[in-house]
Amino acid sequence: MKDLFSEAPASAYQPLAAKMRPETLDDYIGQSHLVGPGKPLRRMVETGHCHSFILWGPPGVGKTTFAQLLSHALEAQFIELSAVMSGVKDIRAAVDRAKQMRMMNGTQTVLFVDEVHRFNKSQQDAFLPFIEDGTFLFIGATTENPAFELNSALLSRARVYRLKTPTDEEIMLALTRALQSDQNGLAEQAFDIDEAFLFILAQAADGDIRRGLNFLEILSDLVEPGTKVTQEQLEDVLGGSLRRFDRKGDVFYDQISAFHKSVRGSSPDGALYWMARMLDGGCDPLYIARRLLAIASEDIGNADPRALQIGLNAWDVFERVGPGEGNRAIAQAAVYMACAPKSNAVYQAFNQAMSDVAAQPSYEVPNHLRNAPTKLAKNMGHGEGYRYAHNEDHAYAAGEIYLPEELATSQYYCPSDRGLEKKIRDKLAWLNELDTHSTRQRYSLDEPLVESHQEPKP
Repeated sequence: MKDLFSEAPASAYQPLAAKMRPETLDDYIGQSHLVGPGKPLRRMVETGHCHSFILWGPPGVGKTTFAQLLSHALEAQFIELSAVMSGVKDIRAAVDRAKQMRMMNGTQTVLFVDEVHRFNKSQQDAFLPFIEDGTFLFIGATTENPAFELNSALLSRARVYRLKTPTDEEIMLALTRALQSDQNGLAEQAFDIDEAFLFILAQAADGDIRRGLNFLEILSDLVEPGTKVTQEQLEDVLGGSLRRFDRKGDVFYDQISAFHKSVRGSSPDGALYWMARMLDGGCDPLYIARRLLAIASEDIGNADPRALQIGLNAWDVFERVGPGEGNRAIAQAAVYMACAPKSNAVYQAFNQAMSDVAAQPSYEVPNHLRNAPTKLAKNMGHGEGYRYAHNEDHAYAAGEIYLPEELATSQYYCPSDRGLEKKIRDKLAWLNELDTHSTRQRYSLDEPLVESHQEPKP
């Protein structure tokens, strides 16, 4: 059984972060919204009235630590599984162990499952009957949004608690405690570090207490006992570090969402900041380039069709010259799109057309629009009455209809009054006037056959 409070053999190495795990809730750093006075997780520890729950938050915020603290407070057996390393066989072994302890002496078991979102549906379902019958208190830890990654059946049996990223000040507190502790060996080295340097370590940890303690431990290996930490030593520790950036997790999707919304919201500064954050964290620049192409068609559209080409050009530049100049080309495209006029008219029109096709019957192609490559097709009336637009005034067959008769008055594309789309809108309005006054209307439209799907934008 893994036990936070059992002593490791003298020869066994423990990282500083493991040595500094708090032994009481009062030593727990951060998450005051959950463990502060009168808050739900503190009340759970103090009263012993527990329920199964999910701890959701980024790495290094104290998910495992809290599970161990709760287990200790309940004087319960603590079993830890990692969804990365474990399978159904390990789940069964944990269940058997929990049942055995319950039958022998009534000992409660806390089953902690780290990275629980990595278990598939059948593995998650394996916990359900034992959560319900109280075989163990289930605690899951995840860095992913449980609503997307966990089964609804498991979520219905476990509450979700969101853990927040620790502040720089909270990480600073953890580092200070580590330096003052007599149990981890740092105090024996008695090296001196300026408060400003310590705060730089806290900032470099980027919201991860464990990362900050790891930095401090590495620094302790570089500094001679009784000496003062130099800037060069600090740079040696932090020089190769990367900010926390999970390419498949919530942090990634939050940042790409912020980038997309900045471009959509016409904020070039916001777009550049979030792009820089993602690149700093190790994001593939071409992922950003791909997102810009989506933005060009979804949020800019025909208000500025050049945005699509500029996005493609930036991608091409990156592949030709590499990250240095290529990143700047992608940044240029991001700034251009942020400043461009915005319209989602094409995006909305396409979605509505797809929705109608899925929901309505497969209407016949009108005869005048059908292909007539053979004599038989012509005899069947295919292509009969088709008006060749180039032979008409203004190269426009006024009054012609290009939809099935049942949808003759449907309108999908409603251009905005921004950018080039304003000119497109004006032209379509003029063509509509030609239709209205035409003496060669395809169908009688005195009464609409169907309602228009979108109201023209003012």
